Amino acid sequence: QVQLVESGGGLVQAGGSLRLSCAASGRAFNNYAMGWFRQAPGKEREFVSFINWSGGITDYADSVKGRFTISRDTTKNTVFLQMNELKPEDTAVYYCAAAPSMTRRSLGYDYWGQGTQVTVSS
Repeated sequence: QVQLVESGGGLVQAGGSLRLSCAASGRAFNNYAMGWFRQAPGKEREFVSFINWSGGITDYADSVKGRFTISRDTTKNTVFLQMNELKPEDTAVYYCAAAPSMTRRSLGYDYWGQGTQVTVSS
């Protein structure tokens, strides 16, 4: 069966860094874009970043641009999110997802992971 499994979340102080990973299994995600979303308590899920199949096209929400970097290793079916200069407002559950086409819209994604908690203290 298809699975996306996030890892790498945790507790970090403001200004610190975390590296999230998302491992895919159950199918080859050829030509799929991979995205990261996050959801804080009481708020709607929001777009963070995406990367296309080849890795040559990336996009970021304004709130994370310049601090976060998305990448992927297609041979390992894994996508990463390097998060630097973390702020308390980055605190959320982070989800990875797969989409047939590049998009910022959560509705465009067909597969989702279970999420990993990121907590940034001040």
